[in-house]
Amino acid sequence: MFSKKIGIDLGTTNILVYLPGQGIVINEPSVVAISTVDKKVLAVGDEAKEMIGRTPGTIIAKKPLKDGVIADYRSTEAMLNYFVSKAIGRLNLFKPEVMVAVPGGITSTERRAVVDATMKAGAKAAYIIKEPIAAAIGSGIPIGSASGHMIIDIGGGTTEAAVISLGGIVECTSVRVAGNKLDAAIADFIKKKYNLAVGERSAEEIKIKIGSALELDKAKEMDIKGRDMVLGLPRVITIDSRDVTEAIQSELNSIVVAVKSVLHETPPELSADVIEKGMVLSGGGALLRNLDKLLTQDIGVPAYAADDPLLSVAKGTGQALGNLDSYKRSILSVN
Repeated sequence: MFSKKIGIDLGTTNILVYLPGQGIVINEPSVVAISTVDKKVLAVGDEAKEMIGRTPGTIIAKKPLKDGVIADYRSTEAMLNYFVSKAIGRLNLFKPEVMVAVPGGITSTERRAVVDATMKAGAKAAYIIKEPIAAAIGSGIPIGSASGHMIIDIGGGTTEAAVISLGGIVECTSVRVAGNKLDAAIADFIKKKYNLAVGERSAEEIKIKIGSALELDKAKEMDIKGRDMVLGLPRVITIDSRDVTEAIQSELNSIVVAVKSVLHETPPELSADVIEKGMVLSGGGALLRNLDKLLTQDIGVPAYAADDPLLSVAKGTGQALGNLDSYKRSILSVN
């Protein structure tokens, strides 16, 4: 009766926490700073991200999640503990029920690791829901209807394309190409073309400020700072959005191929539904300029971003947790 309910989007890049009735209460980077001397967790979230690329030898700032799954169990547990405590308050006497969204292609072992880490972080009960289902619920898609709906969730570590009908996933594919790969492609392009080394934070900023899936009618420009690869000294250059568009084409093509593969395997009746309703984009990657136009152009099916695509998965976990009976077929495991 007094138990709190918490929905968590356990993302490779960001963790979002949803409380029913309050909405998104936490949106911070999935980063943990650890002391190499005594293995203690020094900072989590925003504070830890500030340390990336700036730490002395005695501190490591790392992302404990890789491609949407746990790569470092201890750090993930510490991170979950921090966010759960922050969401409900440390003095709360009642343990919360927690629902965590995980990639659709997660293995049973990886799923167990998430459940164990969530329980050790202080949950009374841990529920697991697949990200495409959570993204669809959070995007307002009526997943329980006998009709095909396509969701493309582009996060930091993975892109998942799924066709959903009657509360379940009919066809789904997951590729490890998403926001982080786009950032890496931008950094690599700048290194090759301009002999300038830039960090992952700078590459992400470039993507957000001037990135576009298709060339813009009027190119945007941006000054970037980095280290000259020849002289080893700091240098400032100006790049424009055409560079960014060129840099990310290969990764975007991988996403297009993944979406096509799902549609190829989808039963004809459901394919007809998808063509009629279009494809819904969620996740932070959906915010990339003109990505919806690129997918529409290359696949021939209308694509459009959900409202607040970055929040879709987190909102979906919260809504599913508040209506467990309605979504029980969509929930994978309970502890």
